[in-house]
Amino acid sequence: MHRPAQRASICLAPLASAVLLAGCVAVQPFDTPSIGPASAALNSRESIIASQPALDEASAPQRWWDLFNDSTLTDLEVGIESNLTLRAAALRIEESRAQLGLADARRRPNVGANAGYARDAISENSPIHQLGAPTAGYDTWSLGLQAAWEIDLWGHLQHLSASARANLQATYYDSKAARVSVTAELARTYLVLRGLQAQESIVNENLDIARNLVRLAQSRQRNGVVSKFDAVSARADVSALEARATQLHHERAALMNAVARLSGKAPRELDAQLATAPLPSMPSRLPIGIPSELAKQRPDILQAEAKLRAAVADIGAAKADFYPRISLTGTIGMQAFNLSDLGSWASRQYAFGPSLYLPIFEGGRLRRQLELTEVRHRLAAIAYQDTVLQAWHEVDDALGAYASELKRHEQLQSAMRDNQTALTIARRSYQQGAADFTTVLIARRTLLASQADLTDSATASALAVVSLYRALGGGWSPELNTGAAPKATS
Repeated sequence: MHRPAQRASICLAPLASAVLLAGCVAVQPFDTPSIGPASAALNSRESIIASQPALDEASAPQRWWDLFNDSTLTDLEVGIESNLTLRAAALRIEESRAQLGLADARRRPNVGANAGYARDAISENSPIHQLGAPTAGYDTWSLGLQAAWEIDLWGHLQHLSASARANLQATYYDSKAARVSVTAELARTYLVLRGLQAQESIVNENLDIARNLVRLAQSRQRNGVVSKFDAVSARADVSALEARATQLHHERAALMNAVARLSGKAPRELDAQLATAPLPSMPSRLPIGIPSELAKQRPDILQAEAKLRAAVADIGAAKADFYPRISLTGTIGMQAFNLSDLGSWASRQYAFGPSLYLPIFEGGRLRRQLELTEVRHRLAAIAYQDTVLQAWHEVDDALGAYASELKRHEQLQSAMRDNQTALTIARRSYQQGAADFTTVLIARRTLLASQADLTDSATASALAVVSLYRALGGGWSPELNTGAAPKATS
């Protein structure tokens, strides 16, 4: 007498067990792996800051290129929105936002309307006709609504939405990391161009000196004071300088095109704007922030954190996939043989009720999927730690390069002054006949090398500033950026 009740309890047992286990699916709270700078790195940083008056721990500026006080550089950075890499990164944000919309849509009820018409007839040889059913054709008209909604008791859909939101965050920060990279690369290319133009000016000045030496050597040869060797050596020196000038001209054109490419412009379009100008002077003040701000300043760290958050959510979705899925479905509408009867109350039809899907055998798919998400989570954690560690290395390297280049620049300035004095003495001695022409050539070439080294050092010092702000995540900040990142969900 109790068998129906027993059968009912047996049928409801899986559902009851699933409800009881619902609380077991929760994923551990998200927590980023802890990794901080080594004490040696902090000590090195503090030592460099103490020895360099320009460095201070005020917040790093978003528009760090303004520190160079170069209007052309500022105009180029302001117009960076035309860069195709940045435009593609912006579209990837929209792509991720659409994917989040798809994930969120699965958590909402689906409602649709349907209407249909069909004309049916059964075969004269069918078993139904043999039992007396007529074979005459008949019409069927239908009109109604249908709805379905998956009840997300175990958070499967919620975790998928959280993963999509975290991936949207990662895409957003990837776009900002691209902005940091492009702005830094544009500044680097611009400064290299200005350094090369300074090299051109030095070569042209030395060409004037070399041509004067040719005239002097030819005059002394005509007067029988020296042999033909001096004039030939002087002309060879001029030819070598002219060859160097030709090479620099080609490199200047290539760098101008590189600046145009980064600005999203056609070749030669910015040549007039990039006409010869002095290398920007070093900033008198370089705010670099405090160590604790680094994780907030660098979008690649925030991107790695967002990917780690997405991996955690994927684990939650994979765990929830082991439990039953409960859906509510329903239809309501009208059905009739005649179109005129479709509006009759007697033509109404409906169906509603819950449905339960309980995975029993999946061939190991669910277990392997969970293992896959857990491995990806561990990989994301390592990637996060590696990104933070890389950031500290880049900052430490950039600070070291900045300090070294400033010191090297001072030493080269002293060397150039001495070489200028040596050339002046050599030329005067040659004019007076107290020194041979080889002494003058050596002095002039030494001065040229010294001037080139000094210009290279000035360029390298400016590039060290670019590297420093690139390492600090300059060019973007959460407070000043107009596009707000999508909020994370726990």
